[in-house]
Amino acid sequence: MTTNYYDNNARDYFDSTAGVDMEPLYERFLPYVPIGGTILDAGCGSGRDTKAFLHRGYVVTAMDASAEMAHLASAYTGLRVHHLPFEEMEFASAFDAIWASASLLHVPRSSMHAVLERLIAALQPGGICYMSFKLGDGERTEGGRYFNDQNEVTLSEALSGFPNISIVEMWATKDRRPDLSDLIWLNCILRKSNIGQDRYRAAR
Repeated sequence: MTTNYYDNNARDYFDSTAGVDMEPLYERFLPYVPIGGTILDAGCGSGRDTKAFLHRGYVVTAMDASAEMAHLASAYTGLRVHHLPFEEMEFASAFDAIWASASLLHVPRSSMHAVLERLIAALQPGGICYMSFKLGDGERTEGGRYFNDQNEVTLSEALSGFPNISIVEMWATKDRRPDLSDLIWLNCILRKSNIGQDRYRAAR
């Protein structure tokens, strides 16, 4: 259902999101990533963030479950964007960081643990994952899309089943689009264990 929505509305969604200024969120995320490190943009949408990371010199792999969004993002970034849903990811210790901005919120709660397992497996030891959800509690369908809303308690519970990760930061922000500034997002950065910390502050 949700993938069909993005396939059918890809151009409108691209036009409404590609120009959004995400700099404050990059400033929270990128200091944890090695200079020139590898980033997976998981659910890249328009390719806005992929393009920003490429411009900063990172090595980026981008994926999206919507074939139409992947096509538009490829054209926008000049990078081949993989048409790939979370449930089919098979990366193993491949990335220094994962950026999952407003993408995991479309994963049903019944599938969340399995998807998180795949994301964590894709991180190198010591790697960082950023994720964001609409702030709330529960599952809902709105305008042809499924949403899995989270708050600090529910997201902490979802992550508690993974002993090899720790929550680094969790905070709320307003939507970066001026016409949706009343919408609140829950942001989270987590770290996969088993490596020293100094390398991941190299960008400061």
